[in-house]
Amino acid sequence: MNPKKMREPITGRAGESKLLTELGLLFRQGRQRARLTQDQVASRAGLSRPSYRAIETGAAAARASTLVNIARALGMEMMLIPKQLVPAVQAMLHAGDEDQPAFTADPEDDRE
Repeated sequence: MNPKKMREPITGRAGESKLLTELGLLFRQGRQRARLTQDQVASRAGLSRPSYRAIETGAAAARASTLVNIARALGMEMMLIPKQLVPAVQAMLHAGDEDQPAFTADPEDDRE
């Protein structure tokens, strides 16, 4: 196997994971928006508070089913999106503060 072709690991220094940290931050922001405590989220997701805290701080990994339960406890859903569509989805989500249609008609189409 060519070492240059190997993917960069998601773990940083001292076993810290960039992916876990980012996911934990999203959960924390969702919890704060929902005005819930860590205890409340943990209870709704069927976890202990220390287990939830470890996930929220990025200190521990969790099974996919646990992540889905946490997301749902926060009124969120987890989705798998093909990598090439991520920029388009992010653009739609961050298009502005106002609700905007995902698709608009081309004004030239109306002139037929």
